[in-house]
Amino acid sequence: MDGDFADLLLLSTMTLATQCADGEPHAADVYFTSDEEVNLYFFSDPISQHGLDISHNPRAAVTIHPESLGWEDIRGLQMRGEVQWVEPGLEWDLAWERYAAKFPFVAGLKAVVERNQLFVFLPRWIRLVDNRRGFGYQEEWIRSAEGQMEVSDSGWRRFQPENELPGETRG
Repeated sequence: MDGDFADLLLLSTMTLATQCADGEPHAADVYFTSDEEVNLYFFSDPISQHGLDISHNPRAAVTIHPESLGWEDIRGLQMRGEVQWVEPGLEWDLAWERYAAKFPFVAGLKAVVERNQLFVFLPRWIRLVDNRRGFGYQEEWIRSAEGQMEVSDSGWRRFQPENELPGETRG
């Protein structure tokens, strides 16, 4: 599945959208890395606005997109899912290795990183928008309930662009 948008996962920044305890929306750009399951790992201060939001409500949305100067170049990912804290251990170590490989400058910031929390965004729904393939072109995937890959052993099920998920609206 990520072959359809693997280049977008190489970008440095994602926009993380959360909801404050009072219901107000909040968005923040964060550096991220990803794994084979398209889980997105990022470091942040747990008392930042989005860190506090996550502790109140782990549901979040993410966008990843390169800059585009014309409508024909608009493409990117829209995701919905949940954010979790990553505790020290094997998952943390593997995520750190990926993060340090993607952002070599963090090797000199180990003390800063240690004061922050590693989070993982676990997408349950992904939409690829790619106007290079035609105006408004979209593909969608949803993670299977069991987390097992249903398409190409990926744990994701593809939806045709004209189909919508129950309760979902385009946007």
